[in-house]
Amino acid sequence: MDLKELFWIFLLASFWGCIGETLFMLLTTGRLQNRSGVLYGPFSLVWGLGAVLFTLLFHSLAQRRRLFWAGALLGTCYEYLCSWLQEMFFGSCFWDYSHLPFNLNGRVNLLFSAFWGAAAVLWRRQLYPRLRRRLDSARPSRCLTVILAALMAGNIALSAAALVRMDRRQCGLPAVTELELLLDRFYPDQVLQRTFSNLTYIGTDAARAASGVPRPWDIPD
Repeated sequence: MDLKELFWIFLLASFWGCIGETLFMLLTTGRLQNRSGVLYGPFSLVWGLGAVLFTLLFHSLAQRRRLFWAGALLGTCYEYLCSWLQEMFFGSCFWDYSHLPFNLNGRVNLLFSAFWGAAAVLWRRQLYPRLRRRLDSARPSRCLTVILAALMAGNIALSAAALVRMDRRQCGLPAVTELELLLDRFYPDQVLQRTFSNLTYIGTDAARAASGVPRPWDIPD
């Protein structure tokens, strides 16, 4: 297994995960939502990185029951970390399970922990072996891989910059650099809310401290 294979696993799992989540939300809520984690293309970074983790850590694990429990534990910790990091660095969140029972700070809950376990079993025993056979037969070129990796890296970096700028905008911090001016012009809050239909702004402590805006729980009654 090399970086080339891991990238294609990340890319394809990101695409499949985004499409799967979109269909799941359509069937359960009747609403068509964009479940992508980047500005351009249907790619869910959480599912893509999760597939890479499952591939690396469960490569030699095949027993169904162990796979389920290991996947449930790893997936829960991983999802909690993703939610915490997004709130810490971007002041936003893409999911909130506070309305569901057995949740932890709204970041994870028991039901989706079971989904992670089922996903680990499905990935390790069914999807990954088939995907690897397809990659072995297709043999995507190194040039194509490098081009797609560069485009995805740019997509991720631009999406992160737009979310950081949104956090600073929400706290009343004006654009200073040319990059911030361009982000304000092409990716205002309305564009981000329309692109990330499940985006909820929370605010980072750093942006609040820089702007002097107190946190809601610091305001006296």
